Amino acid sequence: MFKYLTLIIVMLLTWQAKAVSITVNNNKNEPMADAVVWLTSEVLSSQSSQVDTLYSMVQKDREFTPRILVVPQNAKVEFPNADSILHHVYSFSEAKTFELKLYKEQPKAPLVFDQTGVVELGCNIHDWMLGYIVVVDSPIFDITDNSGHVNLTVEPGEYTLNVWHSGFGDISHVESKKVTIGQAPFIYKVKQAITEQFDFATDEFDDY
Repeated sequence: MFKYLTLIIVMLLTWQAKAVSITVNNNKNEPMADAVVWLTSEVLSSQSSQVDTLYSMVQKDREFTPRILVVPQNAKVEFPNADSILHHVYSFSEAKTFELKLYKEQPKAPLVFDQTGVVELGCNIHDWMLGYIVVVDSPIFDITDNSGHVNLTVEPGEYTLNVWHSGFGDISHVESKKVTIGQAPFIYKVKQAITEQFDFATDEFDDY
């Protein structure tokens, strides 16, 4: 009896959620930083329907911070203005079209992002300001570090691996691949070329 009980405990521990190491490389096999990575399945999609966390996309030093924000579907996002000047945040993206007209400090209420997809943000006053909110149908997501690496904690099984990068020629396009998640790390190589990203200098003499 004890032998069978021990076997069951071992099996349960084996199938517990564990961190899987994923590396994303560009089409030149170079590590790709700032790639959004998430796993989807029928089970994970049902888990992401209720979201209690409040997310923030801050305007600071005339930039969006963070530049890329990943949130689960139905998440609430606030847009606090940490600058002493006015901002006018907007998006014309299909996943979320909105406009927060000239304001300082804090808008009245957060926005609900109830559709999956990529939301490109801009400021109607400061043209160089560019940010992204990636809305995913999963609670398992992260952004790669400078070595193109993420750790995602999930139970072993069959999933769809999804990858997005702001350098994609079509920013609404997501690369997806069926994968079997176990304990072994694996590498995903994106199929499309990545457009070089530029940092635009802010105007220090702009009072607006």
